[in-house]
Amino acid sequence: MLEVKLDKLTLKNPVMTASGTFGYGEEFADFFDVSRLGGIVVKGTTGERRQGNAYPRMAETPSGMLNAVGLQNVGVETFCKEVYPRIKEIDTNIIVNVSGSSIEEYCKVAEMVNELERIPAIELNISCPNVKKGGMGFGTDPNMAAQVVEAVRKVYDKTMIVKLTPNVTSVVEIAKSVEGAGADSVSLINTMLGMAVDVEKQKPYLSTITGGLSGPCVKPVAVRMVWQVAHAVKIPVVGLGGIASAADALEFLMVGARAVEVGTANFIDPTVTVKIVEGLQDYCERHGIKDINDIIGII
Repeated sequence: MLEVKLDKLTLKNPVMTASGTFGYGEEFADFFDVSRLGGIVVKGTTGERRQGNAYPRMAETPSGMLNAVGLQNVGVETFCKEVYPRIKEIDTNIIVNVSGSSIEEYCKVAEMVNELERIPAIELNISCPNVKKGGMGFGTDPNMAAQVVEAVRKVYDKTMIVKLTPNVTSVVEIAKSVEGAGADSVSLINTMLGMAVDVEKQKPYLSTITGGLSGPCVKPVAVRMVWQVAHAVKIPVVGLGGIASAADALEFLMVGARAVEVGTANFIDPTVTVKIVEGLQDYCERHGIKDINDIIGII
């Protein structure tokens, strides 16, 4: 009833976790059986270990949060040697979010992850700043986006989902460019650029001044962008941005997403993802829907 497909990747249900909000999955194992999810997208992984940005790097905002964690992670070598052996037996799709500051770094990470038998897919985070281009995000320029996807495609032969930034003039143009470059799927949206000020201290809440805005406040923007992209590309679309309930997930599915990712809501309720799975099951039963694919893209 709930099974969906992203290219060659089969998900037992459309609910996955968003990178950076669910650790490596094992951190949530005390709360529920994480294998009940369609997939787990682990935290962003880079070529080398990263300490991330200075504190404070998270701030609550009305109906959302700002973060500027800065891709803190153990690096791809430690992930492969130490983390992968611990999580490879989880009975769901483990997807590695691949990040980098150069095309070479993206390729290094993707090539190493390609060798891991129990990792069936990567999510390529092209919102990262290209250090060789003065910090411009790879995903803000169609040509740069295509270049990194083409390069990774040469070293990675499993399912590649490309995560798109909303901080662009036309997300459809970027989606088309990565589709043409070899992406198997796209996921959107990543966080929106935001800022908040502590008026008592008279300074920004974040050490980096600006950060990524996520949570319920971004959902209408995310739904609109997923709807636009789903009508413009032939590859599967994964929707995310402010999902906190089955009803939220259904909005994304109805506008064309084949699957969804849940992010910020995990910080509020660590069991929210499995509740959404149950909510989708209940919705299908109440409406006499035998296959959830029947409602995907009905809007």
